[in-house]
Amino acid sequence: MKKMIQSLIGAGLLVQVAGASALEIKASFEPAIDDPALDLGVYTHPAGGNTLSLFGGAGSGSYRGPGDAPNIIWTVGDRGPNFTCGAAPSVLGLTAEVACPADPERGVAAGVGRIYPRPDYAPSIYQLRMEKSGLLKVLKVIPLRNIDGTPISGLLNPQITGTTEIPRDGAGNVLDQDASAIDAEGVVRLPHFGGRFFIGEENATGLVEVASDGRILKRFVPAGTENEYTHPVEGLPAGYPIEGSLPELLAKRRINRGIESMAVSPDFRFLYFIVQSPLDNPNTTVRDTPNIRLYKARLKAHPKGSKIEVVGEWVYQLDPVSILQNVGVTDANRVRDLRISEMMWLDKERLLVIERTDQATALYEIDLKGATNIAGSEWDDPLTIPTLEQYPDLSAVGVKPVGKKLRFIASSLDGAEPQFAEKLEGLGLTNQKELILINDDDFGITGQRIRVDIVKGSGFGR
Repeated sequence: MKKMIQSLIGAGLLVQVAGASALEIKASFEPAIDDPALDLGVYTHPAGGNTLSLFGGAGSGSYRGPGDAPNIIWTVGDRGPNFTCGAAPSVLGLTAEVACPADPERGVAAGVGRIYPRPDYAPSIYQLRMEKSGLLKVLKVIPLRNIDGTPISGLLNPQITGTTEIPRDGAGNVLDQDASAIDAEGVVRLPHFGGRFFIGEENATGLVEVASDGRILKRFVPAGTENEYTHPVEGLPAGYPIEGSLPELLAKRRINRGIESMAVSPDFRFLYFIVQSPLDNPNTTVRDTPNIRLYKARLKAHPKGSKIEVVGEWVYQLDPVSILQNVGVTDANRVRDLRISEMMWLDKERLLVIERTDQATALYEIDLKGATNIAGSEWDDPLTIPTLEQYPDLSAVGVKPVGKKLRFIASSLDGAEPQFAEKLEGLGLTNQKELILINDDDFGITGQRIRVDIVKGSGFGR
């Protein structure tokens, strides 16, 4: 593997497909700067600092199905504009303590928490059209809603088993956690069953089943945590059914690193999902392990909320950070700096996976065939010590990880050819099997805008 990587990147910032022709961005699409469907206004903290132009972030995950028109893609925006208090100096030009003042009544210290400039934002599903003019047109915005039709928020859920954070509004005032809130990241669509969606929820983590009109039919969470979703002050439950049908260990997800990536089989019988980073199992000391868990669930659709059953679990191993360091990235110093941000079905048990930092993305074709299915094994038992995450060499315990093949590296760094956007989080295929890549623009907080690229020479058309 090392020799292959060196041959790909030995000339510096070379971005090249393994075993295919040179990459080329065939077409790029961006929304109009004044598109009202994405305009979230401007934001300035009452204490001053930088003014931010906020836009609807529609690139946190994407899906194109076999029945979609050639120029149509479905995407999802995550929980709305947000950043940690610790990021306030770089984002706002304010200290963390000024941006996030202490709240003695709630027992919250200054500089602690996460700022939501638009806490009223409802995480949404988008239908986008790539037009010949290069414009990315928003055709539909489907806000996520409770069963009674009221919009949800993207604020933080109350958690007992898992870790969580303190939400604050745009002025830094401490907010209540929200039992119904969703951090929507991955998305797939089931056109044969009323056009409903399944969404990967990253923060508290789980899967969310959504009707075509945005109503949440059911949320699937780690077993044993289903009773934790109640308002911390008023004691009211979430505004939709919650079922603890996912593996218990998923509650050990690293904070803000839960399920971000999803795929679906073409017969819509199976969902695939993967954790963004290794689980904190047994604790945070294993964050530099390469072992990430990937799941397969059987889907039994039902009008009032489906049933899912996990039938497969495999280990996906992150590659050494040197692979991205060799193309010049400066934001990958340890394994914990890498994350999985998207997954797409290819055929049979082959999937395409995004493994990235903000600066560059490695795209891997993976194959589940031949890998060890650990579903229901001792490695799913929270009492098993040492844990799977404590074994960087899985051969020592007889577990074979999924097979991986590097397809190409997409870099956003100056000098890369072609140069891609930062923070790639969406995948799709055109009708000609050309790859579609979409970035997460973080709602404009970092100065980015959403961009959709069609990539020629990625090798998927053969």
